[in-house]
Amino acid sequence: MYILHLSAEQLEIRDTVRDFVTGEIKPVVLNADRLDRADRTLPLDLLDKASQMGLRTLALSEDLGGAGADRLTSCLVAEELGAGDADIAAVLTETSRLGHFLFDRAMTDAQRDRFLPAFLNDDRFHLALADHEPETDTRLGVNYHRPVPMTAALRTEAAKGSDGGWAINGTKDCVANAPIAKLFAVTANVPGDGVRVFLIPADTPGLTVQASEKAWRHGPCGEVTFKDCRVPADSLLGGQAGALLAADASGRGAPLSQALNIGIGRAAQEAAIDYAHIRVQGGRPIVEHQAIATKLADNALRLEMARGAVWRAAWAVDHPEAIADRSVSDLPLQLIAQVYTSEAVVAACKDACEVFGAMGVMRDMPLQKYLRDARVCLHTGGGNGDARLRIAERLIDYRHPAATAVAAE
Repeated sequence: MYILHLSAEQLEIRDTVRDFVTGEIKPVVLNADRLDRADRTLPLDLLDKASQMGLRTLALSEDLGGAGADRLTSCLVAEELGAGDADIAAVLTETSRLGHFLFDRAMTDAQRDRFLPAFLNDDRFHLALADHEPETDTRLGVNYHRPVPMTAALRTEAAKGSDGGWAINGTKDCVANAPIAKLFAVTANVPGDGVRVFLIPADTPGLTVQASEKAWRHGPCGEVTFKDCRVPADSLLGGQAGALLAADASGRGAPLSQALNIGIGRAAQEAAIDYAHIRVQGGRPIVEHQAIATKLADNALRLEMARGAVWRAAWAVDHPEAIADRSVSDLPLQLIAQVYTSEAVVAACKDACEVFGAMGVMRDMPLQKYLRDARVCLHTGGGNGDARLRIAERLIDYRHPAATAVAAE
């Protein structure tokens, strides 16, 4: 079974990031004027400092210049960053996740030589996965147990030129990190060869990014358009690139966004505890009132259970042999953590707001930010309805009919 005893190195990393969040991030993002204006401008100077601490390259292997952190350690960092600011946390966790996969697993030596030096030396070299397309609906709830293709047709296409290069045409939306990314991993349909992944620098002619200012998600995102975007032949990633998408679809990936979500709930809980000690009602601090103490206790229960689910899912990714020998359940643990954590944190943030009373909804107070961030986690992606159906399918060992079988019908 998984071990809850963190190593000395993990504890040091967690404490270092916690100090950075307390001393650097919170004074900026929780400034009352910024909160009152609903200003969610990304503080790039703080991102630079985080990068200099090694958080942007956290999961990259030590051989390639990173910290070589495992998934559990990455989740520890994601929680600490989430307790400071969900937008900063989302940027760093996405770049770290993609950096490990692309540089450690998917790139050829030539591709690594081409992109790795810039990635290591530029604190603002962030990564993005351009996969989702506009007006596509792949929600499981729409097609549950129906013999239809579960993946919408990919309209972005890559055509091979006479010089051996590729011309990319299409549009991607809801691309996390798009406005600040310097390298995109882009899925495109290659006629006769299926879906492949291409590496495309942000400054490539024919690639344009339109930021989504009011997107319902954490961190910057946007729409990426490719119009006769020409890239060299060696921009095509190898066969392992498909594992990037498969890991996300399996529900067994690293629960980084779920760890980030716990950070949001923990920040709300800590704010409520601090306020409950200083707010006096009936001649004593409200923390001594039974109703308030019960809310704080309920929040502690929710957050501890959520953290246990996230740590277990992360440990299982780091130790796949534990699933193979049946020491750990083969259910999609990331999805289980997603459903429980997202609902538990929304409830925790609501109770934290109630501890503040009417002040909990004031714009210049942090509680409204925490509740909004928690609700983003609740509704991001396919949502918990789809996640529950995917868990149910694994329970009954259901398999959707292949798209070819549907076509034959």
